[in-house]
Amino acid sequence: MSPRHQRLVGRRTVLRGMSLSALGLAGGGLAGCGIPPAAQAEGECVSTDLSAEQKTLIFSNWPGYIDEDEENSKATPPTLAAFQSETGIKVTYTADVNDNAEFYGKVRDQLGSCEPCGRDLFALTDWMAARMIGLGWIQKLDHAKIPNVDANLLQKLRAPSWDPNRDHSAPWQSGLTGIAYNASVTSEVGSMADLIDREDLKGRITMLSEMPDTMGFMLRLTGADPGDFNDAEWSKALELLQDTVASGQIRRFTGNDYVQDLNAGNIAACEAWSGDVIAMQADNPDIKFVVPEEGLNLWSDNLMVPNKADHKANAEALMNFYYDPEIAATLAAWVNYICPVEGARQAMEAIDPELVEDPLIFPDQAMLAKTFTFMPLDTAQAKLYETDFNLAIGG
Repeated sequence: MSPRHQRLVGRRTVLRGMSLSALGLAGGGLAGCGIPPAAQAEGECVSTDLSAEQKTLIFSNWPGYIDEDEENSKATPPTLAAFQSETGIKVTYTADVNDNAEFYGKVRDQLGSCEPCGRDLFALTDWMAARMIGLGWIQKLDHAKIPNVDANLLQKLRAPSWDPNRDHSAPWQSGLTGIAYNASVTSEVGSMADLIDREDLKGRITMLSEMPDTMGFMLRLTGADPGDFNDAEWSKALELLQDTVASGQIRRFTGNDYVQDLNAGNIAACEAWSGDVIAMQADNPDIKFVVPEEGLNLWSDNLMVPNKADHKANAEALMNFYYDPEIAATLAAWVNYICPVEGARQAMEAIDPELVEDPLIFPDQAMLAKTFTFMPLDTAQAKLYETDFNLAIGG
């Protein structure tokens, strides 16, 4: 049985859009005392690597975001066990990244004060990765220690604007935000314009409560580039969202909990994450994923080594290990998101042949050409735009 038939829980299963209160928790100085988080200038916060003497590694990740032992879900994930056996590095693996903003709140005081945050490695989504790198909280990687990353990282993911040479980050997994619909209760929904305009869908759709996902499409619909927009363009897109909410078109804004309503036919269509759709399709062939006419939002969760981490080289060894195509394919078969590793598709033939041709795990160049990313935001922009968005959706 394919792993995706066994479970639905995935990286985005626990992800929820940031509420205004979460933003306050995340920002430190965004709320409360008005003191901005402390940035670290390059070379100012010096870290000492103890990897040669200490074969350990503390790794924080999202729940359900790694392979599992089929007989014992509490056992060490098989790929992690293989890494430990191959390198002698003992990994303490914790699934404690439940939300980007919440995790930021856990570590901001330590990283802002150039103190250890108790982790050697963690995975955060593009916009939060950009913020932490911009604050100087993330150590620069030694590319000599991650040759598999340099050799095998997908071309599309090699040069994000916030880390153009991947000197501070390496994608763990990537995903797509598009449209899903239930063919048993509606005809095909081909665009975000359809989703928010069609009369037969009024009150029967959901949108995502994560701001970059939903506002990325609002920006596209109003003619702006989600990857490079200004305040005036933001205001125009926000007005479109406000008008759509006021019209009654949107039933509600959701995290991953759209899954149950879409499966049951309680909603006809929704903004959706690719990994969820793959999991749903295993049991419900009426669930369809659509590449909207406006394109797809492409995002990644990125491995990073924070300042004052004691085991940077050990963390780089783990990054390098997971960029081996066979290991990457094993991981992708479980988590059902885009594998960021070239060569993993060929390796998947021996692991789960059904997945080899799945464009939501191994998108071709034509699909990738239809993707866009959301502009990285500085602290002030994040506070302003999140406040606007939460007010618009009634959060």
